[in-house]
Amino acid sequence: MGRATRRVAACAAAVLLAGGLQTTLAHADTTPPRIDLTVLVIDDGGPAVAAITAELKSQGTPYKVVTLSDAGRPVINSAFLSDTVNGLPRGKFQGIVMPNENPFPNSAAEMTAIATYEAAFNVRQIDAYTWASPAVGLNYAANPGYVGTLDGFQAATTTAGTSGPFGYLKGSVPFEDNDPNVSESYGYLATPLASLPAGASFTPLVDAPIPSTTSRGSLVGEYTHDGRKELVVTFVYNQYQQQYRLLARGMVDWITQGVHLGYDRNYFATHVDDVFLADDRWSTTLKCTPGDVTCPPGTPDTANPIRMTQADAQFLKQWQTTNNFTLDMVFNGGGSEDWKTDHQATVDPTANQMIADQTSYRWVNHTYTHPYLGCLQDVTVVPWRCTKDAVGNTVWVDYNTINTQIKNNFDWATRNGLHVDPQALVTGEHSGLLTAPQETSDNPNLAPALAANGIKFTGSDASREPAQRSVGSSTLTVPRYPMNVFYNAGSAVEETDEYNWIYTSKANGGSGVCENNANSTCLPQPLNTTTGYQSYIVPLEARIDLGHVLNNDPRPHFVHQSNLSEDRILYPVLEKILGDYRSLHADNTPIVNLGEREIGQEFQKRGAWNAAVAAGQVTGYRIGNTVTVNAPTGVQVQATMPTGTAQKLVIGTTAFGSAYAGSLSGWVAPGPMQTSVMLQLPSGAAPAAPAAVAPSVAAKSVPAPAPADKKVVPQGVATPVPVGPSDTARGATPSLVPGSGTPVPGKGVVAKGADSRDTRGKASGGTASRGTTTGRSGNR
Repeated sequence: MGRATRRVAACAAAVLLAGGLQTTLAHADTTPPRIDLTVLVIDDGGPAVAAITAELKSQGTPYKVVTLSDAGRPVINSAFLSDTVNGLPRGKFQGIVMPNENPFPNSAAEMTAIATYEAAFNVRQIDAYTWASPAVGLNYAANPGYVGTLDGFQAATTTAGTSGPFGYLKGSVPFEDNDPNVSESYGYLATPLASLPAGASFTPLVDAPIPSTTSRGSLVGEYTHDGRKELVVTFVYNQYQQQYRLLARGMVDWITQGVHLGYDRNYFATHVDDVFLADDRWSTTLKCTPGDVTCPPGTPDTANPIRMTQADAQFLKQWQTTNNFTLDMVFNGGGSEDWKTDHQATVDPTANQMIADQTSYRWVNHTYTHPYLGCLQDVTVVPWRCTKDAVGNTVWVDYNTINTQIKNNFDWATRNGLHVDPQALVTGEHSGLLTAPQETSDNPNLAPALAANGIKFTGSDASREPAQRSVGSSTLTVPRYPMNVFYNAGSAVEETDEYNWIYTSKANGGSGVCENNANSTCLPQPLNTTTGYQSYIVPLEARIDLGHVLNNDPRPHFVHQSNLSEDRILYPVLEKILGDYRSLHADNTPIVNLGEREIGQEFQKRGAWNAAVAAGQVTGYRIGNTVTVNAPTGVQVQATMPTGTAQKLVIGTTAFGSAYAGSLSGWVAPGPMQTSVMLQLPSGAAPAAPAAVAPSVAAKSVPAPAPADKKVVPQGVATPVPVGPSDTARGATPSLVPGSGTPVPGKGVVAKGADSRDTRGKASGGTASRGTTTGRSGNR
């Protein structure tokens, strides 16, 4: 299996140095080299390399991929890896991701070139997934050892791991076990080799108990040898699995030695839509929502809508304080006025309470009465359709209606002393934005109305449009994740009954939507409506949302004011997310809780940065303790640096970034009279100068390999196992055409409010008076 090839490569390093690298490394003993801030990825098509590549992409860290199966790929030699720039040796890559310790069984020269380069330029290597053997500093996984599935194992960072690259974790690294019938993970638990050569060492960074023994086996470890460092990973994973998500940040920090472009933070924000409105209620008998467009035409509206009380508002404020978490109130002022009219009251106690406590929240305009702002809806049919004029053109809600809805809500806030972000908006149901299949384009009147009201960021549905985009010339979207806590449920029984209807087969009393596509998933049995919410839905939804949090993903989640009323069903989900997160992460890595405008600006800067990186317009490198980054004018630089780093100005320095996860990270632009970003690393952060000669490596005999196959990829890694039927990220489940019962592959089953209403035509408070643009929304 080519195990001796790496040994031969190391032995041949001196030969290569004497040839291709000799000129590059002349005088290198006294001159720090230039190291370009790009990671080389050697890709074998496996899930582990793909996971690391996804993390690099997510962070905005430049990388170059060489695909091993590509017949036209470049040959990896000294010229590919290094050269000389302005008389200075240059390493073109700051780290190398490999499928394993030697993916070149038939090309010793390429492995030799990599080994020599790493030793010469102090560049590190990740072995994305390999087996335990002496070739990587480990004993075979036997006596003691373990080879097999790791589902449900409780791994942990070691002392070295916590004090090193995984210092942002408290220690626990639990392995998922989503499906007892599927092997989701696989790996090798083994102990470090006792008889390592002189100067070599193996330090476990993440380990787990070896079954039926008192020993612990390494899962991630640092192997130092032959003047090089390898991060040896002996379990396979994909980019979605929680165990990998917990370690991804540290793996990138390890390979880049804490100096790289891009950054990773754990974001979580929750928008509460329809504040001051009342939401329609799910009917456990009709299996639809009276007042919503999904019920048959002629169905009477909800007689008992769901609306927060003053006591609910008081509880919310206290809950936020107790849990150290701020929610965003996405409000409709007209809902308060309607409540006063309906109850013949001069005061709305709920609104008064929340306005008195307004500094406890962030506030976002949700339009005044929450009408549908796309096409004029024809709700005489299910699913609804757009009204057409005499010549077949779509009839759109007019500019004046949109403008008035936005402006009147701002005016209501001003009259009531409520301070609102003037640049942020969420339209009712995200309406006005394209809503396939009925609307394949935005309402042409939307962008001018947004511009006229100074709206810079407007919420969109991430299940339809996951990426940020422009709406006209002055507004950008902020994609929001719908939570599977339904807008039309005030009680756990209602929530569970609706969940059963969506995700249960017809034979078991459900809608059967989950049966309409070969890739969808049904519940094996309906949930108990008394206990199912707490026992099944809460942990499932929390796990899905925590996956977003751990994925460097700023997108906010959205729910509805109904979920803070009656049974207050949102709180158990939020408490589970926050509790699980805080049990895993150290205090130096708190959840980042941003408002809509800040999230929009983060996506805006990321978009510009990622486009510049993809176009090859970013150049970043370090020489000694100085990092220099060039980017197009107006594009801010995204970077992660060691604590103590400062930005160098023409005269003096200024602070760089902010502390997070044991490093400094953030956005930075060139200082006055500068065209480049210059960062000064703290003393001792720079790599050593390259060696003038290759390290001395003695040839070693390698024992015959144990009978194990490092290529094992279990089903749960090759095909990610969903956490449950509503896990749309990992399951290839279908999604409903908005307002219909027709599944569309790829987005998850979302009928009747699953993943909240915006995935199927009735969201954020409902359509106004069954499709009109002036009536009240969901509160009758």
